[in-house]
Amino acid sequence: MNNAELNELKQRYVASGAASPATQFADRAENALVWDADGNRIIDFAGGIGVLNIGHRHPKVVQAVKDQLDKVMHTCQTVMPYEGYVKVAEKLSQVTPVRGHAKVMLANSGAEALENAVKVARAATGKNNVICFDGGYHGRTFMTMAMNGKVAPYSTDFGSMPGNVFRAPYPVPYHGVSEDEALRGLKMALKTDANPRDTAAIVLEPVLGEGGFYPAPASFLKAIREICDEHGMLMIVDEVQSGFGRTGKLFAIEHSGVEPDIITMAKSMADGMPISAVVGTDKHMDASGANSLGGTYTGSPVSCAATLAVLEVFEQENILEKSQALGDKLAKRFAQWQQTFDCVDNGRNMGAMAAIDLVSDKAKHTPDADLAGALCKKAREKGLILLSCGLYGNTIRFLMPVTIEDEVLEEGLAIVEESLKELVGSKSAATA
Repeated sequence: MNNAELNELKQRYVASGAASPATQFADRAENALVWDADGNRIIDFAGGIGVLNIGHRHPKVVQAVKDQLDKVMHTCQTVMPYEGYVKVAEKLSQVTPVRGHAKVMLANSGAEALENAVKVARAATGKNNVICFDGGYHGRTFMTMAMNGKVAPYSTDFGSMPGNVFRAPYPVPYHGVSEDEALRGLKMALKTDANPRDTAAIVLEPVLGEGGFYPAPASFLKAIREICDEHGMLMIVDEVQSGFGRTGKLFAIEHSGVEPDIITMAKSMADGMPISAVVGTDKHMDASGANSLGGTYTGSPVSCAATLAVLEVFEQENILEKSQALGDKLAKRFAQWQQTFDCVDNGRNMGAMAAIDLVSDKAKHTPDADLAGALCKKAREKGLILLSCGLYGNTIRFLMPVTIEDEVLEEGLAIVEESLKELVGSKSAATA
């Protein structure tokens, strides 16, 4: 079927809340390229929203999945376990920087991982409250919608959210929130809303994902660790988007040297297969009762096979080094754009987790969400998938595979530049 025929089916049968606004349908893909149902070639700077750090259909992952399909597709690991689950648990325990000896439970999505992390924290501490941060994003289930630090579009239409979730400021100096102010706000929340004796955990992203790709300072993360230790709370770090090599480390928290109690992960851990994990200190992970964690499909044999293949690829193909090199290239280009365009500001990156802000006034850092939307639309028309994000909707994030070929990267960046010139012009053009 072609794009037009598929769009007709989408309009008739897909719920509007779940339907993509895109009119092109993916037909096949390889590394950083996708071809739609009409045969058009498209460069992918979104990576399935950070799922494809090692590219579409990495050959080693594809082969691992095919091999597993010839053995076992499903038993439900709580009914009859299999090698893949325990091997993934072993590997994640070895590479995840939590305190002490780590144990693992597998789930299907990032939201499931966060839900289970909260369950573990409550069981381990006997407390109920959870503190999260402005701009944070943790999922679309009810508990994670309550934890999100942004309302629209995630929880706008869905009524009351679960209680016992409290909010603190996230340090983003660019938007007027210093590290000191963020810590003051957190300590005030512990005074006014979330009594430490009733608070199980502080949950945060080391780099905001949907909130705009702002990294937390290492000193802030260390302060969170100290506050948790002081009050007997667990530190839960959400690495769903920042993990598996996006920042030049396997996990972004490694840049700070801080060891949390629990880390959640998903997205790029299986290169497109659905799986997530909660990895935590053994005494915390063992706190809940028998059969209290899990689900029908959690840690499926096929997804486990993909995860093990991904971890091999990281070891064999210098993925972390490639991530850092890609980040350096993006940072250099961002600096050029900030000189060329009045609307481009605040280029930033941690490894290949990179973004720019689009503004109408650089001096005032005035967000321009309309321009961000227009840029993404025009880029798509020119054959480039580009995503916006951020609390103010004006951040352009770059999530292309870290394995992207240099010539494809350059082609995509040139499309961004060309699109910006068509939308707003450039300084050089204005002075010519």
